[in-house]
Amino acid sequence: MRILTVGNLYPPHLGGYELSWQGAVDALRARGHDARVLTTDTPPPPGGPPDPPHVSRALRWYWRDHGWPRFSLRERAAIERHNAEALRRSVAALRPDAVAWWSMGGMSLGLIERVRRAGLPAVGFVHDDWMVYGPQADAWQRVVRRLPARRGPRLGPAARWLFVSEATRAAALARHVLPDTGLLAPGVDPAFRQAPASDAWGWRLLYAGRIDPRKGIATAVRALAVLPEHATLRIVGAGDDAHAAELRALDPAGRTSIEPPRDRAALARAYADADAVVFPVEWEEPFGLVALEAMAVGRPVLATGRGGSGDFLRDGQNCLRFAAGDSDDLARALHRLAADARLRERLRAGGLATAALHSQAAWHRAVERELAGAKVPSPWPSR
Repeated sequence: MRILTVGNLYPPHLGGYELSWQGAVDALRARGHDARVLTTDTPPPPGGPPDPPHVSRALRWYWRDHGWPRFSLRERAAIERHNAEALRRSVAALRPDAVAWWSMGGMSLGLIERVRRAGLPAVGFVHDDWMVYGPQADAWQRVVRRLPARRGPRLGPAARWLFVSEATRAAALARHVLPDTGLLAPGVDPAFRQAPASDAWGWRLLYAGRIDPRKGIATAVRALAVLPEHATLRIVGAGDDAHAAELRALDPAGRTSIEPPRDRAALARAYADADAVVFPVEWEEPFGLVALEAMAVGRPVLATGRGGSGDFLRDGQNCLRFAAGDSDDLARALHRLAADARLRERLRAGGLATAALHSQAAWHRAVERELAGAKVPSPWPSR
């Protein structure tokens, strides 16, 4: 197959969505498909290797320097014309059998309609809530919605839409008419493999992921105040530097460490070195791959279960749940875990079984099947 994949950020820009996209492209290419990437011109971090030939950073978008600047009507029109031409060139060069949409937040959503009008089969892999905020972030669509008889982007029949979780699908369905949807959760990288069990409990806690107030990391830091003095919290991630400073200020005793992101192998070792992994999100997190990665390594997980992670987190079976934003509730769960070796082993076994249901290889095969079965989009329903 010839497959054009489109989205806003592609590695080396890191995030779960970006890594899933790259992993799918690499797997498709390894299986003999001509899979190519069309993404934004946001420059990669300096010092890295050059992009491979199948990656084109030609699109422009409405997100700049971690914010949403104002654009004049002339600037918006120029961005739309540029992106339409970049898409046209990519389609003409590849003549794709299918188009795969990835994260489209802050992008020209009109590209999706252009592909539909061209009669190209398409599948969208939706791993965050860009369908909710994307129409507002697309500065051109804000103009279009003000025109008579126009209602902004209608994404529905343009593709089959596959959501990372039921929570993410429900949020999208509240905003859009989507005739063809499904669920397809990403898989766990094989780098996260079962580590030996840890018999001794040492109060070594780990948070892995983006540093962002919505992630609830402050809840874990505050919980340290009512845990034994030798309890520590290791934070591995990057993001909001101001929030990182706030987290340090919450722990004057210095039991919290903040470290930069790690590659897959090093992150797996960080999971293995922990006695427990906390996933304290306070918002409707689209999925929760960190929790599955920790389970695959064999470490007990403490989580709020907000958003998409509720699809697979089962309190007392593969995790301990606690109330979002409640540091005392998290501390109680940790004391319970520390005092009960049988509970730790039950959660370890349940987590390993859950992670085994989410293999990366199976997910890549499912992506391939969906693209192979992609259909020519339906016409818009008459009104």
